[in-house]
Amino acid sequence: MLFDVYQWEQEMFDRTKTTFEKLRRSDTVIVFPVLDDGKILLTEQEQPGKEPFIGVAGGRVDDDEDILEAAKRELVEETRYEAIDYILWDAQHPTSKIDWVVYTFIAKGLKKVADMNLDAGEKITLRPVNLDEFIDIAISKNFKIIPKLYEAKLYPEKMNELKKLFNPKTI
Repeated sequence: MLFDVYQWEQEMFDRTKTTFEKLRRSDTVIVFPVLDDGKILLTEQEQPGKEPFIGVAGGRVDDDEDILEAAKRELVEETRYEAIDYILWDAQHPTSKIDWVVYTFIAKGLKKVADMNLDAGEKITLRPVNLDEFIDIAISKNFKIIPKLYEAKLYPEKMNELKKLFNPKTI
């Protein structure tokens, strides 16, 4: 089941009452793996019922795992890589009507360890890109981290922070 639905009666400011509703779903992890040469591994994905798209490794956090465990699992399943270092870069609540958080990690110190272990409804091809290509693709494909990328394009100090974050030699 993807969503749980909760309803409750809420007293309004004028003392009337109405029913409120909220959805709950498992949190999501997204992982941007950075290769030793500085390239970022994006994915070209196909899933049933969706147009092909460019994305990143990631997926749902299972009930029995924390966000870091989920990030590690998704990275191996979708890219065949493990990482030495994981940096939590961002956490967002995409909408106020759903109790759901999307956690974004940067993974460094990559080592290829396995063959891809994809879900039955996934086709994934890896697409290494440099930082400039990553920013352009992310902005054109409406990645959720766009505000951070626009800041980097506008403010040199933010671009320097982004370059440091995605530098495979820094932690």
